[in-house]
Amino acid sequence: MIKNSRLIAFETLYKIFYEGSYSNIVLDSAIENITEDKAFISALVYGVCERCITLDYFIDKYIGDMRLKPKIRVILRLGAYQLLYMDKIPARAAINESVKLAKEIKQNYYTKLINAVLHKIDEDREIPDDLHIKYSVPRNLINMWIKQYGKENVEAFLPCVNGRPPVFAVANRLYLDEEELLYELMCDDIYGEVCNHTVSIKSRFDLKKSKAFKNGLFYIEDLSSYECAKALNAKPGETVLDMCSAPGGKAFGIAQDMKNSGTIYCFDLYEQRLNLINEGAERLGIDIIKTKVNDACVYNENIVCADKILCDVVCSGFGIIRRKPEIRYKELDSVKSLPEIQLNILTTSSKYLKKGGTIVYSTCTLNKKENENVVKAFLNENKDFILKEEKTVFPSENGGDGFYYAVMTKNENGY
Repeated sequence: MIKNSRLIAFETLYKIFYEGSYSNIVLDSAIENITEDKAFISALVYGVCERCITLDYFIDKYIGDMRLKPKIRVILRLGAYQLLYMDKIPARAAINESVKLAKEIKQNYYTKLINAVLHKIDEDREIPDDLHIKYSVPRNLINMWIKQYGKENVEAFLPCVNGRPPVFAVANRLYLDEEELLYELMCDDIYGEVCNHTVSIKSRFDLKKSKAFKNGLFYIEDLSSYECAKALNAKPGETVLDMCSAPGGKAFGIAQDMKNSGTIYCFDLYEQRLNLINEGAERLGIDIIKTKVNDACVYNENIVCADKILCDVVCSGFGIIRRKPEIRYKELDSVKSLPEIQLNILTTSSKYLKKGGTIVYSTCTLNKKENENVVKAFLNENKDFILKEEKTVFPSENGGDGFYYAVMTKNENGY
């Protein structure tokens, strides 16, 4: 039996909300073997995930004190999302298909409720001017951001945390530059524009199916991550360590800065993640990358001393919620232990750095406890290191994700 698209979206969302599945993994699995409606299913899944608080505001407004079964809430979220955010779907279709979905999963008892609630939402549609509800971001996360970055900054970037994130193709400079890549992509009917030495993709297309990708002419990397790798300022012939490397995008950029001359050691906890780096390097024609399994928290005497080190640590991910929308719903208490782990990784990694060398600490989160505070704690305990640059990037409509990096050098007289 072939499942309809809304049923696939329903099953995927149920796994995300009530079984703790990751949106990208469970969605990829759900649509892997289907040929039609992939874009529609993806739009439903990611849309409901990112707009969940707004959708629940409307649902709860019309169910009163009733306690909904999880399956019914997911159906109502799907219906409400179509009504509020998918203009091309007629309201009647959004409501009727939600009722049909309830029958399909044998929840006939609730069809009248679903029909009534969605009709009420269709008549209402007025989203309150409350940051929490308007942008579907938990109040505690918004409050933390306002406290750390100021209300003006937060109000400026909140409109950019929902919707389709920008996609950037980074030219493989071993073969061509961004202008030449733009031409090659146009030959594949993929259109974009040059943006900060990358190509910002404007057309909807599976880039990995393009000839240019298969021929190793580019890799896909967020603009903020690309700029972080550039900040390392790696040179040809140097030895570089990428401590938490997978899937390897920053290492690919570093290799190009080094003109494929020298050595980059890419480490990760898991062999299968290192395979992603090896596959990418082979496709791009990069042969200076060596991958090894390693725990970045534990000093490894077998790791060589390096000229440059990239320390892109595990983090809460609050800077990339437009790519992984369920991250926004993390309890802040669940990430309290991260700064200690991050400081440990940075401190351990710094022991491999040569005198006069450079280390870059980075995260894809917006949380000063994981960013500035970790760097400050490290510098307080390591007086032979000097902070050269510190940068926080907020999400923007056509720019990179939320990101932080700090560039530090080790004093020539350091140990």
